[in-house]
Amino acid sequence: MAPKTQPIPEGFTTVTPHLVVQGAAKAIDFYKNAFGAEEIVRVPGPDDSGKLIHACVRIGDAMVMLADDFVGCSMAPDGSGNTPVTVHLFVPDTDATIAKAVEHGAKVVMPAMDMFWGDRYGQIVDPFGHRWSVGTHQRDLTPEQITEGAKAMFAEHAKMAG
Repeated sequence: MAPKTQPIPEGFTTVTPHLVVQGAAKAIDFYKNAFGAEEIVRVPGPDDSGKLIHACVRIGDAMVMLADDFVGCSMAPDGSGNTPVTVHLFVPDTDATIAKAVEHGAKVVMPAMDMFWGDRYGQIVDPFGHRWSVGTHQRDLTPEQITEGAKAMFAEHAKMAG
């Protein structure tokens, strides 16, 4: 009897980012260079355009699927960084990871700083228009401590705006 196929493939989690880009092959190279990704699979499109209909990389212990933009099928972000989705990446060193990503073409949209929820945290937009938050967990805090930290941060922002 053949082993039963698992509903979630080995190495994947229940939620897996699937990014649509313009230039999936270049995106794979960026993710390898900037985040240490390991290429798992690359499936070319049916023509000689160089577009990929599917690809998968592993970043740390997470899989990220990606494909090229195909009209009428999947759309890539416009490259402005204005996207409703952020992919979060936990790393050992936020500052070094952001610096490496910038070295390979990312743009910083929020510099790394120590945050009220206990992480060193910043945000970048990759060369393909996807926003990535990068964080290193530094302190374990209670929900009450996080709430108090958020109130203090918003109060400080209100003072600066007013």
